[in-house]
Amino acid sequence: MRKNAQQTPNRPPTEPPDSARGPTARKGIAADVGASLVVFLVAVPLSLGIAVASGAPLIAGIIAAVVGGIVAGAVGGSMVQVSGPAAGLTIIVADLITTYGWRVTCFITLLAGLVQLALGACRIARAALAVSPAVVHGMLAGVGVTIALAQLHVVLGGAPQSSAPANIAELPAQIADNHTAAVGVGVITIALMFGWNRLPRLGRFDPALIPAALVAVGAATLTATLGSWEVETVSLPDSLAGAWNGPALPASDQWQGIAFAVAAVAMVASVESLLAAIAVDRMHSGRRVQLNRELCGQGAANTVSGALGGLPVAGVIVRSTANVRAGARSPLSTILHGVWILLFVALFAHVVELVPMPALAALLVFIGTRMVSLAHLRDLRRHHEAGVYLTTLFGVVLLGLLEGVFLGFALAMIMALRRLTKLTVTTEERAGSVHITVNGSLTFLAVPRLAHVLRTVSEGSHVDLDLHVDFMDHAAFEAIHAWRVDHERTGGRVDIDEVHEDWYARSSARSAPAAKTTPSGSARWWAPWEMRSRSRKELNPVGLLAAGAREYHAGTADRMQAVLNRLPHGQKPTTLFVSCADSRVVPNVITASGPGDLFTVRNLGNLVPPHGTPSQDSSVGAAVEYAVTVLAVPSIVVCGHSHCGAMQALLDRTHRSANESETTHMRRWLTHGQGGLSRTGEDEGALSNLPNSEALCRLAQENVREQLAHLMGYPVVRERVESGQLTLTGMYYDLATARVHLLDAGTDTFVPVTSAQGLPLQCVRPDGEDTNGQVVEVSSSGVSSRPSC
Repeated sequence: MRKNAQQTPNRPPTEPPDSARGPTARKGIAADVGASLVVFLVAVPLSLGIAVASGAPLIAGIIAAVVGGIVAGAVGGSMVQVSGPAAGLTIIVADLITTYGWRVTCFITLLAGLVQLALGACRIARAALAVSPAVVHGMLAGVGVTIALAQLHVVLGGAPQSSAPANIAELPAQIADNHTAAVGVGVITIALMFGWNRLPRLGRFDPALIPAALVAVGAATLTATLGSWEVETVSLPDSLAGAWNGPALPASDQWQGIAFAVAAVAMVASVESLLAAIAVDRMHSGRRVQLNRELCGQGAANTVSGALGGLPVAGVIVRSTANVRAGARSPLSTILHGVWILLFVALFAHVVELVPMPALAALLVFIGTRMVSLAHLRDLRRHHEAGVYLTTLFGVVLLGLLEGVFLGFALAMIMALRRLTKLTVTTEERAGSVHITVNGSLTFLAVPRLAHVLRTVSEGSHVDLDLHVDFMDHAAFEAIHAWRVDHERTGGRVDIDEVHEDWYARSSARSAPAAKTTPSGSARWWAPWEMRSRSRKELNPVGLLAAGAREYHAGTADRMQAVLNRLPHGQKPTTLFVSCADSRVVPNVITASGPGDLFTVRNLGNLVPPHGTPSQDSSVGAAVEYAVTVLAVPSIVVCGHSHCGAMQALLDRTHRSANESETTHMRRWLTHGQGGLSRTGEDEGALSNLPNSEALCRLAQENVREQLAHLMGYPVVRERVESGQLTLTGMYYDLATARVHLLDAGTDTFVPVTSAQGLPLQCVRPDGEDTNGQVVEVSSSGVSSRPSC
């Protein structure tokens, strides 16, 4: 008998077993130390470059990097996120410095940190995620373009202009001038940034292990120093203590603008940090980010950075990604990278002062262009939000950061409102009557469209109006009611069925619901009882059935009556559906079918006994004959599924045991699945070396093929298949993924069904071409396929 390997309880990745806690901890510390060195090498040039782009003192970028690493790493809620000066804040900071001066900007940073601390303490961090990602990514792309345009002038040896349009206008003249040394430094930096990670491995040496930013800036610095190129270099104060230039209070007439600036810095820094933290979570297997704690960590870092005269701090994806890829395990890596930056600048400031300013500018040009993500644009285009992204991007570049974000946010709100009020109206003529279906939310915005459709209905006709609406305001009710009265006055008849909520009926009785609603009863009506109501767990099986019936009567019975009354007397299903009796497989749910669609036969293992079996196994044969001859179904589907207990019994050979009197019928019944077991080659041990789940999957799918062959042994089935009146289809339902797979008659494999392609049923037809250009042959042993000529 096959047995699953015994599983041990899972432990969090950061909490190893007691017996291995010492060695594992040492490995984790070593990994964090190594990762911190990598992030340190990436952070130094980036921090200096962002300070340059912001127009702040260069030491402010170093202070922000140190504080972001130590404070945010120690207080924050992310395991591996690295915080520091962020490119997304450069435009805001540059504008604040121009308007209020550097010391007041530090005060704004301090207040923004306090606001973040308050928001984190109030546990509303998730509210920041309500901002559309299209706006956030569009904002970052606009910031990247603005930075690249400004710093390109520095690379060319000039100075950036006051705005992106001015930078664009001055760019031709700047390119025309000859700035050999600055351009050379910039070209070296950008070329190495672009090509370093694309270099092939040289033996055991992998270029990707050394940060591209460090290589690019280091090579440019070495070239400019050895070549004695005349370029501007970094200038740091003589000591960190003498460099302190902390916050100052603004003038009395500036407080209104200060409040607006504090809100802008806090919002942008919070949203960027939280989105980056969630993105970084996908890259590691440790503890997930605690958003409120992370927001508090960012707030504490901004408070300290502003007090010490540093730039605003935010979580940054570039340094965080480098941290994860370098093997970081805990916040220790983030904290140590801040310590290394502090020590390096304190002990080796003269080395930093050799870095050419055009090299930092070129680094920012490269980073700015990379902030325009085509991958994000493709994803947003699939969700019809590319317009929001592009509007925000161009708004930030042409108008300014806050103006661009406002335009993008306004467009996102308009699109969301349009989707919430989206309405579809379809019209169909059926046997002398007009059938109109309305889906969506009926508000005054939809009245013109609905009224136009209703006016096209001819006088005196019989109209069936189905309202699948989750909201109806007074204007929509008045429009429908007025049309109904006029139509019935001219001799017509209007029947209104409300599937979702009785909005029209209640409005007619002057007792309409007050707000947008969901269907009566549980919205997840197809979920198990225990997932829908805790009180039901205390009921016995009969009580559960009674509770379910009451829920059905309360929310579904009246609407079901309207559906059943439209069905003709008697049944005319489209498919005989043979499935397993497993309680987890619900045919109507996985096929999105309703009453009258499926003639369902369920049994242990979705088996079809071969034609001519003993009389005690005749129920399935009777159902097949009734469905084919009396109901004249055009299709038969055999549906197997994963984790099938019947297939497990076949695999474990329990159906062959003869000493279990309590399972006599079950063992005899499962012999009809023996053919599927033989098809897999298990008699020769073909499945014995496979994992249990994979072996079950193969057996369940082979069993479907075997049962299709059994069906072809029924004369009534074979006759109609050969005449083209009946098709046979194999289906497989994967419980783990809740996905349906269909048997492709051309390749004889099960192909997953996607929402885009619908249900591409590969129908079995005798001696003819199927939809895949495969000739399907019918023989006494079942159905097979071969490539067509």
